[in-house]
Amino acid sequence: MSATRATIRQKYGAIAAAVASDGSQPAGCGCADPITSNLYSEAEAAAVPGAARAASLGCGNPTALAALQPGEVVLDLGSGGGMDVLLSARRVGPGGKAYGLDMTGEMLALARENQRRAGLANVEFLQGTIEAIPLPDASVDVVISNCVINLSSDKDAVLREAFRVLKPGGRLAVSDVVTRGAVPGELRRSVELWIGCVAGALEENDYLAKLAAAGFADAAVEPWRVYRAADAGEFLAAAGFDADRVAPLVDGKFASAFIRARKPAAAPAA
Repeated sequence: MSATRATIRQKYGAIAAAVASDGSQPAGCGCADPITSNLYSEAEAAAVPGAARAASLGCGNPTALAALQPGEVVLDLGSGGGMDVLLSARRVGPGGKAYGLDMTGEMLALARENQRRAGLANVEFLQGTIEAIPLPDASVDVVISNCVINLSSDKDAVLREAFRVLKPGGRLAVSDVVTRGAVPGELRRSVELWIGCVAGALEENDYLAKLAAAGFADAAVEPWRVYRAADAGEFLAAAGFDADRVAPLVDGKFASAFIRARKPAAAPAA
């Protein structure tokens, strides 16, 4: 296991343990508040247990982005406390299924308890990495993810695996942080910011190129929340940077984005 992956697993394990213990997150965990705030409607938040909401550290709402339909099979890469999986399970209904995949045992335990509290039978949480998905080829209709692909040091492998498990014509609908132009190298090297889903962000065009290389069609990256210097100050300082010096260098360079793509339908038989 790489040092970065071990650090990420330790950090998110601590988050899960804190949420399971008293419903709170440890200070300085996960993505920064400007990234994680105001992502779900009141009705969506009320539809899942409080512990699922507390452990949600994403940067968007992929369940709404994916336009899930009754009867579909959906997979959430990096499912954490299970919020997006539980919302997906309600959208696809009893005839569909929602899988959650996470590498952290504590998060999986929290997610399974949230599933029990939600009373949903069409949910299954799997342990594993997003670079090696433990599902068969062409087994899901939709792959979603919420600010997790940023955490992988091998995003090409993640996208290849997502393509593999999708059925022909299946959809990728991801919320992620992207960069818009050059970002100072010192930020890229910060593990704390990597855990916070910023340092591992791909540039918009790089994301599109990697989707195409994996085989996806109709790919689009749609930034919807661009972060300004004022948003960055607190979490840059928490990561040990001189916020006054660094914040202007990242002003407007990071954005939460919706990433959509499609696996081409199988070619007709000759």
